[in-house]
Amino acid sequence: MKKGIKKQWLLGLMLSLLVLLLAACANSEANADNTNGNAGVKELSLPELEAAAKKEGSVVSVGMPDTWANWKDTWTDITGKYGVTHADTDMSSAEEVAKFDAEKDKPTADIGDVGIAFGPVAVDKGVTQPYKTSYWDEIPAWAKDKDGQWIVGYQGTIAFLTNTKIVADPPQSWEDLKNGNYKIIVGDVTKAAQAQMAVLAAAIAFGGDESNIEPGIAFFEDLAKKGRLSNAEASPANIEKGEVEVTLLWDFNALNYRDQINKDGFNVAIPKEGSVVSGYATIINKWAPHPNAAKLTREYILSDAGQINLAKGYARPIRDSVILPDDVAAKLLPADEYVNAKPVGDYKVWEETAKSIPQLWQERVLVHLN
Repeated sequence: MKKGIKKQWLLGLMLSLLVLLLAACANSEANADNTNGNAGVKELSLPELEAAAKKEGSVVSVGMPDTWANWKDTWTDITGKYGVTHADTDMSSAEEVAKFDAEKDKPTADIGDVGIAFGPVAVDKGVTQPYKTSYWDEIPAWAKDKDGQWIVGYQGTIAFLTNTKIVADPPQSWEDLKNGNYKIIVGDVTKAAQAQMAVLAAAIAFGGDESNIEPGIAFFEDLAKKGRLSNAEASPANIEKGEVEVTLLWDFNALNYRDQINKDGFNVAIPKEGSVVSGYATIINKWAPHPNAAKLTREYILSDAGQINLAKGYARPIRDSVILPDDVAAKLLPADEYVNAKPVGDYKVWEETAKSIPQLWQERVLVHLN
């Protein structure tokens, strides 16, 4: 009797091991099929992706409004070419990540565009899904998550936008900015990636880096104490009012706003001592209602046509191989203005530093504003 029980037990054990072995083989094959970092999922071919996106019929974005980096033309192309309707709600990078997380049980958004520092934040929150696109190998290592959870589509460099009707001698350097007597808009440093990068750019100019933001905080603290820092939003409407003379913006926004308001009435300059080059990355919602349309959108953004659309909005493409038409290239600043503009050396370090900025800004800068 004992021998019979033992045989049954051994047989059961062998069957269990066989099941585990077969499961492991199946997982291995699934992973071998995966080409986009999404374990166990075989990505669709481009024709299949287009067909699936058309079937979904819609893509909902956040933080990708028509006026920012010429998203308008990209949305027009996507809707016209693929028959996919589009809607956007503008919001900051932090708000985009929070929205994906808060709506996981009833998602409304498919894709967002965030400052690169918020890409790893979104991954850590677990709110993204991977898609590498067919242009993966052309994207610099600093500009993409290794699994395709986020990918930079365009670059930006912090610049000065000066109202020359009010300021006769527009600042060309951080020292000029420091020694002037005009008011400055930097934006919402507690939330917006653009404003936080402006603080980093100032830090770099005065000897800091992504691990040492203190020179940047001290610079703006001094301006606030002197009553030279405005708490206004860095919007075209506020800039056009003429109440604030200098606004710190990404170069693509500065050039765009200048042309919107008065091309001859504003000066755009990359500060001579140094500035920061960064980028904005698309993140696809893990729970996207239209996941294939979101992936197709990322694919199109990185295509030649998508990159040229962004350049029409004054944003420098992330793909160096894209040849811009002469009239589009003329919209951008000369390359020699960027000689002292540098990318962040370590984004993991910057990610940690960025977490401290909102509190530092509240305690050191905002307390001095009216």
